[in-house]
Amino acid sequence: MSTVAQPGPVSLRALRENDLNAVMAIELRGYPYPWTRGIFLDCLRAGYPGLAMEQDGLLIGYGVLSLAADEAHVLNICIDPLVQSRGLGRQLLRALIEMARNRGAQRVFLEVRPSNTPALRLYHSEGFNEIGRRPRYYPAAQGREDALVMAIELVADDVQVMPPL
Repeated sequence: MSTVAQPGPVSLRALRENDLNAVMAIELRGYPYPWTRGIFLDCLRAGYPGLAMEQDGLLIGYGVLSLAADEAHVLNICIDPLVQSRGLGRQLLRALIEMARNRGAQRVFLEVRPSNTPALRLYHSEGFNEIGRRPRYYPAAQGREDALVMAIELVADDVQVMPPL
């Protein structure tokens, strides 16, 4: 009987410039219209907090936030398509929300394509609500696609009452 090694535990740490080669490889696999390396570099150099998710020494996901006053905005969150559907996106999203809370945010915003059903399910299940729509926000094969604007209010202890991973 052969044994297949199970993947090790994941860890989270600050996203760094030297992660960008791995980030871009995931970004290109994950999105038909990916961010550019320059966008990531601009975010990091501007001091936007980001998280890198690693497993067995490899970068498997990342997220970037912007923070202003008492609000945070998830600018980008991605789990490598090679390891999706294992609860890692939920874990990373929760870590970003906790980071926002620890830095004084009272609400977190994000945009998502209406066609991104798995992401919409995740955001709704974590307590995000649709609060608006940005017409023609994203590039798409047939022109442009709207963005749904979603938000969650961070009230005391809401991270602890979210459903388990």
